Amino acid sequence: MSVDADTRRQAAARALPMVDLTDLSDTCDAVAIETLCTRAQTPHGNVGAICIWPGFVSQAAALLDGTTIPIATVVNFPGGGDTEDAVRALTEQALADGAREIDLVMPYRAFAAGRTAEAASMVRTIRSTTSGGALLKVILETGEFRKVQHGHERIREASRLAIGEGADFIKTSTGKVTVNATLQAARLMLGVIAETGGTVGFKPAGGIKTTEDTADYLSIADTLLGSDWANPNRFRFGASGVLDDLLAALDGTTAAKTHGY
Repeated sequence: MSVDADTRRQAAARALPMVDLTDLSDTCDAVAIETLCTRAQTPHGNVGAICIWPGFVSQAAALLDGTTIPIATVVNFPGGGDTEDAVRALTEQALADGAREIDLVMPYRAFAAGRTAEAASMVRTIRSTTSGGALLKVILETGEFRKVQHGHERIREASRLAIGEGADFIKTSTGKVTVNATLQAARLMLGVIAETGGTVGFKPAGGIKTTEDTADYLSIADTLLGSDWANPNRFRFGASGVLDDLLAALDGTTAAKTHGY
């Protein structure tokens, strides 16, 4: 179904400051980081953050000096199987380099196997490491829960665990598995956020390509938490491909097909 230009423009204006503009590609390099930092500062305003590999944080911090754009980086990524000590050390270095948001992959395989204490300990440790003011976003890797019994309930349980251990946001996915962000997972996770007081943020990530996609996710948040709940402090989109479509919607043009996170 077609959507009129004014509706697209309004949806894009709402979503743009919620974008965590991402480059977690295997081919990311210093040139790509320069491009990403430039793209993050659009004629219609800045994105919510950039999200990059830890090794590029110091470069991005220099490039974004003087802007209000925070740098997010990923730890225990993408497999969720690194040791707690290694994840803590990587987090400490990323913070020292200038990261202000940490996207932590919860040990989702351990959680799915019933080793919930292991998953909780990782979140608790990194929460402590980021206690100086950095945001902690916990990635549940919800698409992988389709492979386990009672997968929907396990997503709810993982959401409650992350929130209980101090997550500032819960995030669907790494973008590195077959199934990433879905509207179904969003309903489950936002439902838990609502049940627990609505103070924790939400980040769908992976596969969000169009302005209409962003509107679909925000519609769920509006329904479950109220139309004034979602804002850049509580809602982010992890994406690379969606920015061009948002800008096209704001300009009243058509974006070229994009590929990416």
